[in-house]
Amino acid sequence: MINRLLRWLDSSTCNFLAVDTITKELNIAGFRELRQEDSWKIEPGGKYYVVKNGTAIFAFIAGKGNPDEHGFRIISAHSDSPCFKLKPNAEILGDGGVVSLNVEKYGGGILYTWFDRPLSMSGRVMLDSGDAMNPEMRVFDLKKGVAFIPHLAIHFNRSVNEGNPLSVQNDMKPVIGFFSPEEIEEAKKRGGFVKMMVASELGIKPEEIIDYEICLYPMEQAGLCGAKGEYFQSARIDDLSMAFAGLEALLATASEDCADTRMLAVFDNEETGSGTKQGAASPVARNIMERVCANLGGTREGFFRSVANTFMISADDAHAWHPNYNSKYDPTNHPVIGGGPVIKINANCKYMTDAQGAAVFRNLCRKAGVECQTFVNHSDVAGGSTLGNILTSQLDIKGVDMGAPIWAMHSARETAGVADHEATVKVFSTFFS
Repeated sequence: MINRLLRWLDSSTCNFLAVDTITKELNIAGFRELRQEDSWKIEPGGKYYVVKNGTAIFAFIAGKGNPDEHGFRIISAHSDSPCFKLKPNAEILGDGGVVSLNVEKYGGGILYTWFDRPLSMSGRVMLDSGDAMNPEMRVFDLKKGVAFIPHLAIHFNRSVNEGNPLSVQNDMKPVIGFFSPEEIEEAKKRGGFVKMMVASELGIKPEEIIDYEICLYPMEQAGLCGAKGEYFQSARIDDLSMAFAGLEALLATASEDCADTRMLAVFDNEETGSGTKQGAASPVARNIMERVCANLGGTREGFFRSVANTFMISADDAHAWHPNYNSKYDPTNHPVIGGGPVIKINANCKYMTDAQGAAVFRNLCRKAGVECQTFVNHSDVAGGSTLGNILTSQLDIKGVDMGAPIWAMHSARETAGVADHEATVKVFSTFFS
């Protein structure tokens, strides 16, 4: 299982490719794609998925019970992670023909972890399809180190280890190389070096690229670490490890009959507030659920009964206790790596967890034979929010916010526990059974 996760993490270098990876697994397992613009015909027990914007995916197995009386069992996660995104007209020309890139920070990453690493590019480009309203989308991954962000030598900033404020605009520009005047002039004519590299990968002409969304990502592969191989390290563990745990559970239980509709909902843009058409603050999940109920013979009023019978596990990784920073954690509610999945609680409702939701999750853990832990913020430290309480602005469903404990959340390379991932899959499978 853990080796599959490591391969998935390596292949999912941006939100587009995360959804592409999940889609391939679903197709192999016999799921069928439904497009929002088409009419749907859903059969009880049928396996389906819906892709939104290429960056969010909703896979479900239609329940065999009366939809007016049975609800949904939902595991939600998100496909995006903090990174750097290229701006339009990205190339910046410097002395000696050095070309760097104009980038924008996506989400709340730990900036200094990105220095002096080989970086590649992945994302999507839009091409002319002949229909102005529906350009063609092509997803790509260069899979080679084409950029890096060189750090300033300590000799120019002797106090760098005493604190080093960083400017994304000035300090975090990746370098892609140095070029002759002739190469630079040729690139200008063809749309720039970035378009030329991507076009070469896709076998098209740079001039065919109308627009792009391109992410930079660290090249280091996911791998095991620790004296016993008890940890795994990778970029994008938050939150792809939870998305893939949900996928593992859905596929493992797909052959089992269930009266409820089981759904894996992987949203996008959680790291920037979820306020997009493919984010948890949008009506996309509600719209899909309504259509499922209607296709299964449910009534309009019955949909609200179905919602009342729905439970969601909002799965987004949790902060593990750090041995070097004990004072940052709550004294009695700090989960440890290796201690099992974590229930996340906040008195100010930053998480959707309440006593009812926590009790359901504890019961699932007990049934799965898995230990669980609790995370609450240090009372003097403000916490963040995640999918659960955002989605409840669209659907008044019961649920719990949870995650696996990790270190260095939002670093270019995060660390998690092998045993915690395996335990999480067990609980998710129990939930879907």
